Amino acid sequence: MRFDIVTIFPEFFGSPPDQGILGHGVVSRALRTGLASAHTHDLRAFTHDRHRTVDDRPFGGGEGMVLKAQPIFECLESLNLTPKPTRDTTRETVILLSAQGKRFTQATARRLATLDRVVLICGRYEGVDERVSQLLCDEELSIGDYVLSGGELGAAVILDAVVRLLPGVLGHADSSKFESFGEGDRPEDTMTAAGVPRSTHGSGGLLDYPHYTRPAEFLGVPIPEPLGNGDHLAIRRWRHQAALAKTLANRPDLLAAADISDEDREFLATLGYQPPA
Repeated sequence: MRFDIVTIFPEFFGSPPDQGILGHGVVSRALRTGLASAHTHDLRAFTHDRHRTVDDRPFGGGEGMVLKAQPIFECLESLNLTPKPTRDTTRETVILLSAQGKRFTQATARRLATLDRVVLICGRYEGVDERVSQLLCDEELSIGDYVLSGGELGAAVILDAVVRLLPGVLGHADSSKFESFGEGDRPEDTMTAAGVPRSTHGSGGLLDYPHYTRPAEFLGVPIPEPLGNGDHLAIRRWRHQAALAKTLANRPDLLAAADISDEDREFLATLGYQPPA
C-alpha cells in the first residue's frame, strides 16, 4: 500500500523509514518490510516565485491566509494519479485533511486499508482553496472536533490507524479486530470452535475492557477476582460488564448505538445510566 503526503513541512515526517514519526512502531515495521510505503512531497517545490509562496489572501476579505490551488494541482499532477472523474476509488483516493471534513473513524480506517494508494493533502493556515476539494479530492476528513495548525498531525494519525490494519503488520492477525471500535462482533468471532470464549472479544460498539498483567497485585491494588480463577465464562462476563462501565464513564454517547441486551441495561442502571428519551 502506498501513501503520498503533500505538505509544506516534509521534515515533520522525516525520511522514512529511519527518521521522524515514520521511523517508529508499527508504521516503521510496515515500511521496512515493504507492506507499505510513504512518500512526502514538499508543496513549495511546485511554486514559481522567488519566495516559494504557497498561500494568498482570501477573496472577500477575512482573517488569515489560504493555501493556493496551483501548487497542489501541480504536485498531484506529478504523482500520475487518475483524474477525479474517472478515478477508481476502490483502488486509490485523494483526501484533504480539513477541520471542515467528515470525522475520521475506525470504519473509515478499515475502508482505506483495502486500497492500493492513499494521497493525503495537509491543509494549513485558514484553509485550502475550495477548488482543490472540488476538482482533486474524493473526500475531506477531520480527526476530531477541534482545530489544528495544519493537517500534518491528522495525516500521521490516519497513516498509523490504516497501516496497523494491513495484513501482516501487527503481531497477531486478530489484534486489530478485538479492540475498541473493532469489527469482531459476530458470534463466530467471539467464540472458538470449541465454544470457549476468546481471551478478547468483539466490542459490539463498546470501548475495550480494562487490561491487567503481572504482578497480580501492584501497590496494594489486586487484579479483579474473576481474571485469576480460570473460569472462562466468568472472565467473559466480567470483561463485558467492565467494557460497559468503561464506555459509560468515557464515551456514554456510544451506548445509544451499541449492541446491548436488557441484562446490559439493567447493569448500566446500577451504575446510574439513564438512556436518552
